[in-house]
Amino acid sequence: SATVVAMARADGYNCYTMSFDYGQRHRAELQAAERVARDLGVIEHKVIGLNLNGIGGSALTDSSIDVPEAPSEGIPITYVPARNTVFLSLALGWAEVLGARDIFIGVNAVDYSGYPDCRPEFIEAFERMANLATKAGVEGNGFRIQAPLQNLSKAQIVQAGVKLGVDYGLTVSCYQADDN
Repeated sequence: SATVVAMARADGYNCYTMSFDYGQRHRAELQAAERVARDLGVIEHKVIGLNLNGIGGSALTDSSIDVPEAPSEGIPITYVPARNTVFLSLALGWAEVLGARDIFIGVNAVDYSGYPDCRPEFIEAFERMANLATKAGVEGNGFRIQAPLQNLSKAQIVQAGVKLGVDYGLTVSCYQADDN
């Protein structure tokens, strides 16, 4: 996500960012997101509260399920049901209020670990839905969902961020975050 914000800013966008307190086990990512937003000079950073742990079914929200150390076959246990759909829906609502037309998301289809909501088909379908489901879209002021990391390897993502001055020391992984 930090790399995505840096890319958007480098392309001339005024950035507003959102984080989601969705019941994730690794809460350190919320503080890290605020640090990164401040460091990258976003206009406003919101933290939206949700209760996706009430749904269950993921090692990222259920402390009784271990977060695996290595990738597995198929859709992994770290998949949070409908997470990116919910996140993009809330970002869409805020974008419409702000009058923004571009929504950036840090999904990755190369190293996506089998998450169905990181695939290009999902992003394309969400964009179509966004333009059917909003006043702005119906009035011809549609949205564009941008996923600039979608076809990059993890190494390419970090290289791009380093070139743009991202301080990765401010970030944490949502998979193995600590309390720093």
